[in-house]
Amino acid sequence: MLFPETLALLKKGKFILWKETFAIAQAKRVLPEVFASVVDKNEITVVFDQAKLDEKDLIRVERGWKILIFEPALPFDLVGFLATVSTALAEAGVSLFVISAYSTDHLLVKASDLEKAIPCLERLGCLVEA
Repeated sequence: MLFPETLALLKKGKFILWKETFAIAQAKRVLPEVFASVVDKNEITVVFDQAKLDEKDLIRVERGWKILIFEPALPFDLVGFLATVSTALAEAGVSLFVISAYSTDHLLVKASDLEKAIPCLERLGCLVEA
């Protein structure tokens, strides 16, 4: 399914690739100074710069993730942004972990998948800036 407003926005914007490499972990407690924490009734998930990894408070860890964020800000009434991006990445065989913030979505892809992910995002019409 195509979402015309999303495709138009993608053509006007860009994804910015962060230089850091991140880890996604299940933690024993909420940790300070992480990029993101998600606390639900079943677990605590943290995302952090893997160069700052301290295993003692972690249960399981997935390393080697890169963050891509979309600019400009995404309007709240925009329909299909994640559907469009995730479908394109899935068709390229790229696994995706998403963290949504107030104004944008943070796409985490494995560093080893960047060679597939970047051209895929560019085919959607947007720039990817490292």
